[in-house]
Amino acid sequence: MSKKKVVAQLPAVAKNEVPIEQRYSLELESLGEIAEIIEVEGSTKENFIDAARDADAILTSWGIRIDQEVISALNKCVVVGVGSVGVDMVDVDAATAAGIVVTNTPDIFIEEVADHTLMLLLACARRSKMLDKMVSSGNWWKGRPVLNEIPRLWGQTLGLISFGNVATAVARRAKGFGMHIIAYDPYVTELKMTAEGVEPVTYAELLERSDYISAHPGLNKTSRGMLSDKEFAAMKNSASVINCGRGPVIDEAALIRALQAGEVAAAGLDVLEKEPPDPDNPLLTMDNVVLSPHAASATTRMRPETRRRAAREVSLVLDGKWPMSCVNPTVLPKVELERWQPYPMTRGPNR
Repeated sequence: MSKKKVVAQLPAVAKNEVPIEQRYSLELESLGEIAEIIEVEGSTKENFIDAARDADAILTSWGIRIDQEVISALNKCVVVGVGSVGVDMVDVDAATAAGIVVTNTPDIFIEEVADHTLMLLLACARRSKMLDKMVSSGNWWKGRPVLNEIPRLWGQTLGLISFGNVATAVARRAKGFGMHIIAYDPYVTELKMTAEGVEPVTYAELLERSDYISAHPGLNKTSRGMLSDKEFAAMKNSASVINCGRGPVIDEAALIRALQAGEVAAAGLDVLEKEPPDPDNPLLTMDNVVLSPHAASATTRMRPETRRRAAREVSLVLDGKWPMSCVNPTVLPKVELERWQPYPMTRGPNR
C-alpha cells in the first residue's frame, strides 16, 4: 500500500541540508508507517497550494493560512493538524464544509501558560517593570511609596474570562495566593466552576467586581475585541488586565486609551493584536505594562510534545479513526472514520 502524503509547514528545526527524516523525526514517530512528509518550498500561497493540492493531510502551526482559497484547492485532504491550541490559522468553517477534520493540541502546555499568566499577574500587582526602572535609574527610594498605594494580593478578586483548561490551572494557582476567583463562561456549567472553588458570574459582574482580569477565550467572531472601550470603562480604575491567550481578544487601541486615562491601572500581555508590535506602540514604553513576546507556552518540553501530538492526531485520521482533539466535531459523522470505542469490561466467572 502506498504511503499517504502529508504536507508540512512547521517551523524549521534544522538546516535544509539535514535530511527530512531527521528534521521531522518527531512527526515520523507517528506517521512513518503510513505517510511521508513533504515540506513546502517557498512561502507564497501559490507555492503552498501547488504542494498541497494532492495531499492527504496538512501539518501546520503558522505560516500560510489555510483559508477558503487553499481549502477549495485541496483534492484529497482529509485532515489539517494544527500544532497549537488556537486554530485561527485555519478557516474551520470552510474545512467543515469541505469535510476536512481539523485537530489541535489543547492539553500540551496548559501548566506553562498558567505559570506565565501568574507571572504577569504578579508583575502587575507588584509593578515590577516600574521598580526595575527605578533601580537602574538611581531612584531607589521611590519604590515603597508606589507599592504603598496598591492593596496586597491576598483577598483580591481574579476574574477569568472563559473557564477552559488554562483558566482552571490559573484558578488553582491563584488560590494559593489567597485570591477569590470568579469566572464567566457561558459554555461551562456552574458545577464545573464551583467544583474548583470558583464563583460563576455574568460578564458584566466580572468586569465590575474584578481586581485582576485574565482573558482566556479562543479567537472567534464573538471573542474578537470583546474587551474594548465599554468594558474598560466598566472596570475598577485599579484593575489589571492579563492576556496570555489570543491578542485580538483585546481591542488594543481601547486598552491604550484606558491605560492613558487611568480607567485601567496595569496590563500584563503575552499576546498583541499585531506581532511583533510596531516600534512606536505606546504599550512598549508604559511603566505599568509588562510585555512578553508570545512565549507563555515555551519550555524545553513544549515544541517536541506539540509536534508529536499534532502528528498523532493526523495519524489517527489517516488510519481511519476519530482524532482525540477535533476542533470541528460536527464533521465527524460525515466522514468515514471509525469512532473510538471504550475498552470492553472484563467479565469474571460469575458474571
